[in-house]
Amino acid sequence: MIDDILKRNQAWSEAVRAKSPDFFPRLASQQTPEFFWIGCSDSRVPANVVAGLDPGEVFVHRNVANVIHSSDMNMLSTLEFAVNVLKVREVMITGHYGCGGVIAAMDGVAEGLTEHWLEPVRRLARRHQEELAGITDRHERIDRLCELNVLDSVARVAETPVIRRAWARGQEVNLHGLIYGLKDGKLRDLDCSLLARDMGPKA
Repeated sequence: MIDDILKRNQAWSEAVRAKSPDFFPRLASQQTPEFFWIGCSDSRVPANVVAGLDPGEVFVHRNVANVIHSSDMNMLSTLEFAVNVLKVREVMITGHYGCGGVIAAMDGVAEGLTEHWLEPVRRLARRHQEELAGITDRHERIDRLCELNVLDSVARVAETPVIRRAWARGQEVNLHGLIYGLKDGKLRDLDCSLLARDMGPKA
């Protein structure tokens, strides 16, 4: 299996260099992405491919069900690096329909560390129990919870000290909530963006 991966990598590298000989030297010289993607670890939702971006154009953090924990040092340190060092301008919290983590939280089947990790999603489902109960189709109910999870995550990122301080000093960092459709390959804007011009010191 590893030999196959190495062969695929070699073929990819050669194809890229044949098309653009300066691609790797240019990529190695600097990292200046404008986008920071916080997404799900699902193997079907690769940030670069889904967003149509080349390597070097998007900084990425992924976890199960794109959950934002206020005590997650991995996410917070990645966010801090993206905002303070790389000076990204657009932070995209991106979920996807049919998310296995959201389904596990809704059905109560997660165990061990995953059960703890998905606690915010379970809490979110309880908070929106009336709305979700009114959706009779199971797939639509799951997809609605996937959307609510993104909306909640945008609000949670906005409350982090990293983002609050960036806005306080007038840095242009915008937050967006997106969701990806596995069935059609399309990203959708959930219309919950928080823009620096509205959140900064003049707001």
